[in-house]
Amino acid sequence: MAAYEMSVTVVTKYLQEQSDPAHDNFVFAYTITIKNTGTVAAQVISRHWVITDAKNQVEEVKGLGVVGHQPFLPPGQSFEYTSGSSLKTPQGSMKGEYFCVAEDGHRFEAEIPEFVLSLPRTLH
Repeated sequence: MAAYEMSVTVVTKYLQEQSDPAHDNFVFAYTITIKNTGTVAAQVISRHWVITDAKNQVEEVKGLGVVGHQPFLPPGQSFEYTSGSSLKTPQGSMKGEYFCVAEDGHRFEAEIPEFVLSLPRTLH
């Protein structure tokens, strides 16, 4: 039986040189690895992000592809990219999903688990 699965891992980094805390602008980079852990080749078609800051202000972002690509991933293959987000607070979080289409036409979502964006000194 076919399995349709993508695993998503995230590494975040605060970009102090691009941030301006005096004007409530905190910039973060995140590196995402999407790996096809299923048994059928699939393509990442689009993304949906839910970005929440420390004041519970929510921004949703939807769009085709990831950093201008719609990677086609055979089983076991992965795609890595780095992107960024800016918040008006020194902490926040992101979560979402990728919409994928398998080689056999099956459509499925790959969950992007919630991850925290935070200044290094604010977590103890």
